[in-house]
Amino acid sequence: MILPITPHKKYTLPAYGTWKPSVHVFDERTTNALTAAWLSERPLLVRGDPGTGKSQLARAAAVALGWQLVSEVVSAHTEIQDLWYRFDAVSRLGQAQLLSAIGSRFTPETLKTELDPRKFLSPGALWWAYDWQTAQDYYIASDFRLYHPNPANEEDKTLPKGVVLLIDEIDKADADLPNSLLETLDNARFRIPWVNESIGYRADDDKAIRPLVVITTNEDRQLPAAFVRRCLVLNLELPEKESALVDHLVKRGGEHFSDAKNQPLFSRKVMETAAKQLHQDRLEAATLGFKPPGQAEFLDILRVLARLELDEAKQLKKLEQIQDFALKKHPGMKQRMDTDVGDAGEDAA
Repeated sequence: MILPITPHKKYTLPAYGTWKPSVHVFDERTTNALTAAWLSERPLLVRGDPGTGKSQLARAAAVALGWQLVSEVVSAHTEIQDLWYRFDAVSRLGQAQLLSAIGSRFTPETLKTELDPRKFLSPGALWWAYDWQTAQDYYIASDFRLYHPNPANEEDKTLPKGVVLLIDEIDKADADLPNSLLETLDNARFRIPWVNESIGYRADDDKAIRPLVVITTNEDRQLPAAFVRRCLVLNLELPEKESALVDHLVKRGGEHFSDAKNQPLFSRKVMETAAKQLHQDRLEAATLGFKPPGQAEFLDILRVLARLELDEAKQLKKLEQIQDFALKKHPGMKQRMDTDVGDAGEDAA
């Protein structure tokens, strides 16, 4: 089975969690990478500069497939258990102490029910991805509810058609996390000692669909070689040559900012001017040893211009005034000074 994702088609992404509405267009290379990862039952490790759409790739895949997105943003404190489940041991201990103080009022069966570990378990991202049915059952039974992939329909027991699992920014974690993650991803199964139950993908279930796993990294920390070997890798890098970079960004700008007739909100001149300046600032940042600005900064600039609703001439003028704030973020990078204060004040007004 080839994943039914159509290259070059614009997919509209609704707001989800903290993500704002957006659009996404798959190219053939990305579509092939997703399909290969899913068919090989390997995670797709997505590398690239910040703002190149690594996280959005998983979100867009879920929309294109009609599957449920399950996501976890990794931090320096994330452990493998956090991806399996979270257990509120403190609340359970407090409940036990309270019941002990007034224990004469409760039968052994009542005490067992009140301290049932299921009441203090919250399914994690891997649990939702590999066994949605039990995750939903435990979530509803628990008094400790931390995360539900579909918060608008928490009580809905309908199984999703499939799941796209996003483990975001794994390079922030200690090296133990990717190494610990290998076994779970290989076996699609893990154990919960609190209830002595094994959770995982049921290969013998004809209706079960193995999740599509996407893992992103910003390369802030080198990942263990053994982990990388067990992944398929997709590099999302901006073109280095100016002409190729300009063409790429102009295309992305037209996709993100268009009218009801799917026509770009900006002339090519406006987008080319912003893209060429981005190229220069990327070269300068690299020379100084800083992370260069990327596609995200380019789209930020266009978002400002789109909301001002100016004509081309005023957009170009405003572009001169605002591009420093989006593109030159590090000490030592030369700031362009506005020499015509009067014009700037009149235009801003």
